[in-house]
Amino acid sequence: MPALHLSRFSSLRAFGHRDFVHVWSGALVSNVGTWMETLALGVFVTTVTGRAEATGGIAALTYLPAVVLSPVGGALADRFDRRTYVAVGTLVHALLAGILTVLAFTGRLTVPAVAIISFFNGCTSTLTNPAFSALISEIVPSKDLHSAVSLNSAQFNLGRIIGPALAAGVLATHGIAWALLINTLSFLAVLVALSRVRSSGRASALSRERLWPGIVRGARVAREDAGLFLVMMGTLAVSALVAPFIGLVPVFAIRVFHQGAAATSLLVAAQGVGAVLAAVMLGPLVAWFGRQRLLEACLLLIGPMAALYWMAPTLHLAALAIVGLGSLYMATLTGLNTSCQLRVPRELQARIHSLYSMMLGVGYAVGVWLQGALADRVGVRFVTTSAAVLLLALVLSLRLLRPRAFDATEAPSALVPASSRSPSVHLEGSGDL
Repeated sequence: MPALHLSRFSSLRAFGHRDFVHVWSGALVSNVGTWMETLALGVFVTTVTGRAEATGGIAALTYLPAVVLSPVGGALADRFDRRTYVAVGTLVHALLAGILTVLAFTGRLTVPAVAIISFFNGCTSTLTNPAFSALISEIVPSKDLHSAVSLNSAQFNLGRIIGPALAAGVLATHGIAWALLINTLSFLAVLVALSRVRSSGRASALSRERLWPGIVRGARVAREDAGLFLVMMGTLAVSALVAPFIGLVPVFAIRVFHQGAAATSLLVAAQGVGAVLAAVMLGPLVAWFGRQRLLEACLLLIGPMAALYWMAPTLHLAALAIVGLGSLYMATLTGLNTSCQLRVPRELQARIHSLYSMMLGVGYAVGVWLQGALADRVGVRFVTTSAAVLLLALVLSLRLLRPRAFDATEAPSALVPASSRSPSVHLEGSGDL
């Protein structure tokens, strides 16, 4: 789409950049396959074990490596060509998906095997995601970064809509092995897309720091900068208290509503619809309210919306509620992630994103396992609703005790010299992102 037409739709401006369109399209195809695998394995584990703790535990294993490997992934991504780095990670993902496929076709797929592959998938994602995020920052100018982050979340959630719907059909007609095979083949789309991305020409700007000093520098900036520290803590709280709704969807559909893959697919797809709607609306909303005020509003609203979802009396009302929850979740994480990326120079973006990913992974891994384990003992609705209310209490406490705390996410970082920031970054809250 020509940039002239896109200028009227601030949420879509990143589509005016050729390389971003290639990466976005390839990632969409891959994420359709990934969500097919996610739903198929979630239904498989829940059906075989009948325990929410097992389903939550498998989901946690995917994010557990972030506890240790996220800073390493960020430092490595700042040292190597990001396009090549992402391609290697994609090949490893394809290999792991292929192992699951072979196990399923030969009748040897087991819950322990799913757990092991999920853990290694988590390791690969943790090491690769910072490079992918930094690659997006390279191929899109800073003024269009919020659009790129939103659209990247949109494609992930389009995959969430299309993938589960396809998975439900494939599971009903051909079985789990074919759903896993489609995911394995989907990684080819990412490799083709990366081959069409032009070199960013920034190889000379990559970090030449040794690995450990590079990790320490990124951690120091994140700890000492008030805005980044607040973003990291907000990400940790949201991922631990609200994000487990993603991994516990099969439990909610099967244990609470006594339905199977079709109901799971409906809820997962409904969340994706909400996230895509949010991606389309984020540009105008940022222009109207400003990034900081919109982020604050999302953090205040996401807890109550999660509680409404978990307390829904019927499947169809739950599907309606998760549309709203998906919208708020996507908008919240986009705001937090964009704040991270805009506050630091390009040479630190992958490292700061890796720390953001670590907070997201640690919170989600602990939250989804703990909520699943407690749900087996005191009930799904009670545990998850209590967690949502706790998040609201934390945000309200921060808002009342430190009313200007969120202002720190908007002002330029005092720890990064002005000369090293991206010149086109706009941080004044006018919404021209």
